[in-house]
Amino acid sequence: MEENMHLIRFIKSVNHEMKLVVWPTAKENRRDTTIVVSLTLFFVLFFALFDWLIQLMMKLFV
Repeated sequence: MEENMHLIRFIKSVNHEMKLVVWPTAKENRRDTTIVVSLTLFFVLFFALFDWLIQLMMKLFV
């Protein structure tokens, strides 16, 4: 019985905390997603170019 009380108290606590959460707006979500995708693409291209240059240098020296 006491275990059920702990569970009920826990669920009420979670519910209370969720009401305090400030969720981002759709505009903020789009902006943040755009930033993440753009940076990911930038780093993919950067490391691909860097890897290609290292391979080129290795071929020249070996």
